[in-house]
Amino acid sequence: MKANIGSIDRSIRIIAGLALITLAATGIIGPWGYLGVVALLTAAVRFCPAYLPLGINTCSAGKKE
Repeated sequence: MKANIGSIDRSIRIIAGLALITLAATGIIGPWGYLGVVALLTAAVRFCPAYLPLGINTCSAGKKE
């Protein structure tokens, strides 16, 4: 797995993931908020499988042009 998540993308995923989990834990948005775990996991491994078929790469080290 090559990294395809850059630092800004990673920061946004961490913040959004933590916010979703917090809102779900407090009962504000319901159990769907626990999908924030997916955002945290993709940020931790710096790889998003959904980016592959779309050809997206926000990691500056992975760009070769």
